[in-house]
Amino acid sequence: MESSLFAAFWMVSILFIITPGIDWAYTIAAGIQGRVVIPAVTGLLLGHFLATVIVAGGVGVIVASNPIILTGLTLLGAAYLFWVGIDMLRHPATPAAQEIQESRTGKNWFLKGACVSGLNPKVFLLFLALLPQFTDPKGVWPVSVQIMALGLVHIISCACVYLLVGYFSQAILRTRPGASKLVSQISGVAMIFIASGLVAEKFIF
Repeated sequence: MESSLFAAFWMVSILFIITPGIDWAYTIAAGIQGRVVIPAVTGLLLGHFLATVIVAGGVGVIVASNPIILTGLTLLGAAYLFWVGIDMLRHPATPAAQEIQESRTGKNWFLKGACVSGLNPKVFLLFLALLPQFTDPKGVWPVSVQIMALGLVHIISCACVYLLVGYFSQAILRTRPGASKLVSQISGVAMIFIASGLVAEKFIF
């Protein structure tokens, strides 16, 4: 696979990654909470990895062409994002008082992160529309392997950006409880709006 295809894909991919959205909102909340940035980001990356595997395995085309499955995925993803948004509003992430509290919640942040990205139909559809365009059917590598390689490039870029966002949030907001609570609540509202947008886009527009 030519390095030019990797470079071209990376330039497009990084534009999506640096645009604030669901993943950013979740990562910022993790940064405020404390030492759960790595579990939260790892969960998000797992969701992206699963989307890559689905597209590489050819299942993506079947799902995208089946309105019932796609609608079900959209509703499930929107419902979960809405629930996470409400939970962040009710229990905004604030600097934890004890380190032991943070370690115990690491698993929860990992699982939530995997669901936040894994149940986001926009991630799946983005990969379905984007990854195949940067493959070479005549290349030495099979197309499925090329898709996996491109997906890994995207995941590595996500890891770098999300970790920076999480730790930057931790450094800036961790000593400011009032600001931390406000930013966490804004992140929750953002998730609710995104969830509502997914449903509206599917049934209204």
